[in-house]
Amino acid sequence: MREAEDDQTMALSYEEFKKAASKLCGTDLFLYKSQQMDRRIHSLMGFWGIRDYDEYLTVLKTNPQRYQEFVKRLTINVSEFFRNPDRFIELWERFLPEILQKTGGVRIWSAGCSNGAEPYSVAIILSELNALHRASILATDIDEVVLEKARKGAYIFNEVKSLPSELREKYFRQEGEVFYFDEALKKRVQFKKHNLLQEPFPENLDLIICRNVVIYFTEEAKQKIYVDFNRALRVGGYFLTGGTEPILYYRQYGFENVAPSFYQKIGPPMSTAGPGNGV
Repeated sequence: MREAEDDQTMALSYEEFKKAASKLCGTDLFLYKSQQMDRRIHSLMGFWGIRDYDEYLTVLKTNPQRYQEFVKRLTINVSEFFRNPDRFIELWERFLPEILQKTGGVRIWSAGCSNGAEPYSVAIILSELNALHRASILATDIDEVVLEKARKGAYIFNEVKSLPSELREKYFRQEGEVFYFDEALKKRVQFKKHNLLQEPFPENLDLIICRNVVIYFTEEAKQKIYVDFNRALRVGGYFLTGGTEPILYYRQYGFENVAPSFYQKIGPPMSTAGPGNGV
């Protein structure tokens, strides 16, 4: 009985598991909203029939397939071409032409790019504007598996259904039920693994697109990311967020809200950026 009690006291707690898993994955799981993160972690635990956190950690360390499934579950990768079409129309008709007119070129970062549909959508717009040769497009995600899918550029109909049919026919080769993205445009996007919470951001950007990513982070993590996004942009550059991710204190972060989901950098962030400091 004493031996059993000693074993029980040595078992990993959930907080200890999250700390160890954070170190293993290279990202701080405590910076994600706990309710959503906890639900995803425990759903896999139940699905795999894992009895305790010690076994869970062992599985992640010794089973590469399970580890990849774990990372993928933590980073929601849902995307499609021209998702929320109105935002892409505004990019096409207003913001990208304005940037190109002012700067002659455009440096773009798609942060949390998932399967590549978002940066490839921007590449299509730039191609239609005859400006692809004047653009630099960086696309990053924390999930190497989904980045490999993005590099391949193969999609099912649900992922391209929001594209106007003429663009779908122009920029994709259909084989059966698979749509293959244009090879020339594919080469114009650089994909790279990147951790928003831990690694340095690129600099002197004209446009950052980060949609449906920060919604999963704690307020503390969001504040840091908004400050870092501001510093990554040149003055006058734009930040496009997801429709469910309005920046409530945008002026504290050095932004102006210029259109739904679009924020323009007007200056550096305030040292007191964050909730409770006004807008």
